[in-house]
Amino acid sequence: MTAMRFRRTSALVGAAAAPDFAPRHNGGPPIEDYGGPPWGKGDPHLFLHWQRAHRAAWKSLPREVMLFRMAKADRLGLTYAEYTLEILERGRHLQLEDTTRIAEIKALRRRRRRPA
Repeated sequence: MTAMRFRRTSALVGAAAAPDFAPRHNGGPPIEDYGGPPWGKGDPHLFLHWQRAHRAAWKSLPREVMLFRMAKADRLGLTYAEYTLEILERGRHLQLEDTTRIAEIKALRRRRRRPA
């Protein structure tokens, strides 16, 4: 059998190609201090979608779900934000048996708190 090769093409004929982001880049706004528009040098449409998705992920939860996540995060020794990020990024709820992943999250917490 021959190997199939795929090329990324834009959906519209003659449309500009999507910008090349660094590996593992989510296409969100720049983090560093920047004096220009909030969407940076990229597409404002992409920024607005990213902003709407961020708001929806963090603020549209029923009270009961938020309280459940807070209690679960407390049992696991994580913060609410760490536990919620794990659900949003990986799509799974951590259990007490997931000791290696919980240890990784706590190690990342220590690295983030160190002064640069």
